[in-house]
Amino acid sequence: MTRNRKALADATIYPFWLDNPAAPETCGHLIGATDADLAIVGGGFTGLWTAILAKQRNPGRDVVLIEAGKIAHGASGRPGGIVSTSVMHGLINAARVFPKDLAALERMGKDNLDGWRKTIEDYGIDADLEWTGEMTVAVDKRHLAEIDEEYALASAHGHTVVKLNREETQAEVNSPLYQGAMWSRERSGTVHPAKLAWGLRRVALELGVRIYEHTPMTGVEDNGGTLTILTHDGRIKAPRVLFATNAWAAGHPHIRRRIVAVRDRVLATEPLTDEQLSRLGWKHRQGVYDTRTQLNYTRLTRDNRIIFGGRVGYYFNDQTDPEADRRIGTYDQLAGYFFKTFPQLEDVRFTHAWSGPIDLSMRLAVHFQRYYGGKGVWAGGYSGFGVTTTRFGAGIGLDILDGHEGPDLDLDFARTLPRPIPPEPLRWIGAKLTMYALDEVDEKGGWRKAWVNLVHKMGFPL
Repeated sequence: MTRNRKALADATIYPFWLDNPAAPETCGHLIGATDADLAIVGGGFTGLWTAILAKQRNPGRDVVLIEAGKIAHGASGRPGGIVSTSVMHGLINAARVFPKDLAALERMGKDNLDGWRKTIEDYGIDADLEWTGEMTVAVDKRHLAEIDEEYALASAHGHTVVKLNREETQAEVNSPLYQGAMWSRERSGTVHPAKLAWGLRRVALELGVRIYEHTPMTGVEDNGGTLTILTHDGRIKAPRVLFATNAWAAGHPHIRRRIVAVRDRVLATEPLTDEQLSRLGWKHRQGVYDTRTQLNYTRLTRDNRIIFGGRVGYYFNDQTDPEADRRIGTYDQLAGYFFKTFPQLEDVRFTHAWSGPIDLSMRLAVHFQRYYGGKGVWAGGYSGFGVTTTRFGAGIGLDILDGHEGPDLDLDFARTLPRPIPPEPLRWIGAKLTMYALDEVDEKGGWRKAWVNLVHKMGFPL
């Protein structure tokens, strides 16, 4: 048995975050017809934040939220849980996509994160939140220029950041791959995503939101002045609907034209002993992203497990529950990256392995699609950065639905759409070639680098 397979031998193919006795009992499903002032389709972070913000802005508003399965069991219960201030997938991406709006987006990002934190504190949500910062690490000397660029941009926009050399980086987190880093020390850290979602669910219920789980949407009827959301056993009539359906892209057949559903793979180790932790350092417990083209991210949990994620994949026709991701062999390569990153942890085993859907767009950032004459809005495209950005997406989506105006809503991010993504089978062919190239482009280059550069020139950021 190989080292990777031995470490994975006893792993449960299920998200560590959701394998928790603190999970609440589910709400009943919708039976019969009902009316609402606002209907929300989707019970992940975007849907929950939309419900909470709607009630906070107008306590008398009748809000109904439906979830196809269980709250948090979609994308929201599966990410790494690294907290970031950016609402546009990081400063570098924001500067690439919306350079003219960068100052406003930075302001909104900081305001959003402060509001995110205030809700957690005001309502006593226990989500294992640690304000330890986030660190971007270069895994190759050739990538140090990226660290310099990100550091200069973050410093210019008022972030509290520290640039670290190789020795300083490895003193923070001991990996032979790490050649340098930027440590953003404020408004960032880590959170338990499922406990956060369950806490938001409790807050929404306390505010009077009607939540129905196990209630998948089966159709939408446009009645002129209202929309009717059809479910298996019921229906909801409302003048406004927010579609918070993430990579599932439910709500309108055109949503999928601008997003692609990719799969992110994640591992959780057994809790590390004090001696194993001493091999790592990591005393400041930062969340970490690396600069691999096929990036990896990692963080510690409250009970000192390592969460290690990355290596995205794609399945034909945007499958959001592929059979391959329920096979332990799918996680073998990611386990190999783990041991390459932390070779001093050869004796560590994995307890959980899982995947989650990411709604990837050409912008790598949230956008808003308007349908049914403005009565319906889809908010999504977070591209893996939704833990905090979903509150921002929910707020802007509500503003658009309610017809609000203002300078922030005139910015390009709120008015424009990302470029379309080719349909199948071109989508599958391009994705498979790209994912294959990404796996080893940093080590082997060659045609892989040429292909990745071509994809860049076509407008798809990697």
